[in-house]
Amino acid sequence: MANYTLIGGDQKQYGPVTDEQLRQWIFDGRVNPQSQVKAESDAEWRPLSAFPEFAAALAARSAASGAPPPAPSAAPPLPAKTSGLAVTSLVLGILGLFTCGITALFGLILGIIALVKAKQGRTGIALAGVIVSAIVVIMIPLFAAMLLPALAAAKQKAQEINCMNNEKQLALAVHMYSNDNKDQFPPAATWCDAIRSHVGSERIFQCPAGDQSQRCHYAYNARLDGLDASKVNPNTVLIFETGGGWNVSGGPELMLNHARHGRGRIFVVAFADGHVEAVTDSRLNTLRWDP
Repeated sequence: MANYTLIGGDQKQYGPVTDEQLRQWIFDGRVNPQSQVKAESDAEWRPLSAFPEFAAALAARSAASGAPPPAPSAAPPLPAKTSGLAVTSLVLGILGLFTCGITALFGLILGIIALVKAKQGRTGIALAGVIVSAIVVIMIPLFAAMLLPALAAAKQKAQEINCMNNEKQLALAVHMYSNDNKDQFPPAATWCDAIRSHVGSERIFQCPAGDQSQRCHYAYNARLDGLDASKVNPNTVLIFETGGGWNVSGGPELMLNHARHGRGRIFVVAFADGHVEAVTDSRLNTLRWDP
């Protein structure tokens, strides 16, 4: 014999009571088909009309009172099934943040298809997928447009630093040659060949921003040809950037017309004492060329 608990009209719980007792209460009119009842084996409350074991008692009570028999309790509606296309659209839209917008483009297409196929009231996930994917597709190019100038500036700065390191090593090679040759600077006409054995790699003769078909992108101050290094003013130009060529030497007439670094404003120059500077175009006329 089963036991039941019910909620009365005063919203208080009564029971547990047996099924026979509950049938008597039905006959007495103390409960009706809408009364909330829970069997001892149930976890949820249900209307009394949902219990088939009391259908006969409810029908008898209804016939005795002249009221129509209670309609069977309708089954609760099934939860709306989420569209797989909609979920995929949302996931692809989010992944677009990590794939430069590529997956977001597919997510936008799938989201639109899911919206078209979605039934009324079931468009939430699909709409979210379309919105997220569209935002990512729009924002990625904007981020790229903002990032590219910064990347270009970083690349130019890296090339400038590389060029300064090259001239630093070339200036060191000149002084190593001088130490091996009675403190004399190398001859201007063959300076590249003269110091080549003191340079680890011929790549040092090439500026990363220069024409890579040229073997060397630097020139030697011809006025230092064979001079005693100890008698040369340390602030005299030693090596400077030029258009390109092996063993190129001369003076300020060989300076680049347009600088390779700093958006056309920075020229890299090595001086007689071995130090290297990034010289702005406004300082070119102040450089010392005479030893």
